[in-house]
Amino acid sequence: MFDLIGDIHGHAGPLKALLGELGYADRDGSGIWRHPERKVIFLGDFIDRGPAQLETVQIARAMVENGTALAVMGNHEFNAILWATEALDGSGQYLRKHSEKNRNQHAAFLKAVGALEPDTVTARQRDMVAWFKTLPLYLDLPGLRVVHACWHRPSLEALAPYLDDRQRVQEHSWAELAAGGSEAHEAAEILLKGLEIELPGGIEFLDKDMNPRCRMRTRWWETARLTYRDLAIVPGDVIEHIPHTPIPEDLLPGYDGEKPLFVGHYWLDGNPAPLAPHIACLDYSIARQDLRDPGSGKLCAYRWDGEKTLNAGSFVCV
Repeated sequence: MFDLIGDIHGHAGPLKALLGELGYADRDGSGIWRHPERKVIFLGDFIDRGPAQLETVQIARAMVENGTALAVMGNHEFNAILWATEALDGSGQYLRKHSEKNRNQHAAFLKAVGALEPDTVTARQRDMVAWFKTLPLYLDLPGLRVVHACWHRPSLEALAPYLDDRQRVQEHSWAELAAGGSEAHEAAEILLKGLEIELPGGIEFLDKDMNPRCRMRTRWWETARLTYRDLAIVPGDVIEHIPHTPIPEDLLPGYDGEKPLFVGHYWLDGNPAPLAPHIACLDYSIARQDLRDPGSGKLCAYRWDGEKTLNAGSFVCV
């Protein structure tokens, strides 16, 4: 059975505490955390923001490479790959623009790998990015599914030509996934960043990084509340400006409930509980501590023992 762990964002201390709480240990000092009967599934976003970027990746990587864990890619690993991968057109540019905005979002990781000079990629950075490229975009396992942000069947189908038989991006496909406006790029954005829809009436708001946005992230898993405000994932001081206009039915995919689904990404707070009978989010905002809000976030896991209907009692947090 599996213990699924949400977004870590460079917080190795809480990760080790959570692994210990779940019964894992590095018993021989090799750096490989093991459980006698269970495995971890990491939901991505190992990097950015937190104080222990390298150690976090080292722990997760050692577990995955030694068969004590599985993992999927998060949007921060996706961005790190594009940041460090040169375009194939000989321009010397990278697949993710080295803008001030993008650099600020990636600053903690760049500092950790020593890539402080503009347009430099260090050997340590290349090594980590090479591992990030081995992470699948999703897992569809017997009994459960895992994706970082959104299980969206049209996007899964659109990405199929660009993935290998283990749902990893093929090396020659990165440029296509990076190309803004391409079908592959839009599909990857949905799986890794969530389903976003255009706000009506030219409404804009500032996200947690103070960037203006005219598209809102949605509670795509909902089926009963179908207005923009009810389904918006936006800062609390913005929500009153989102209208109660109904959202067109064809914009939200819902979820078929065929298997339990685990996601991260959404910076939730409060007491962990399933989003729906078959869906659980495991991102309870451990990285809030990096936004001068210490103690407000938790690193969360879900102990899955084969059940089809998820329950609040199976969450474990530190």
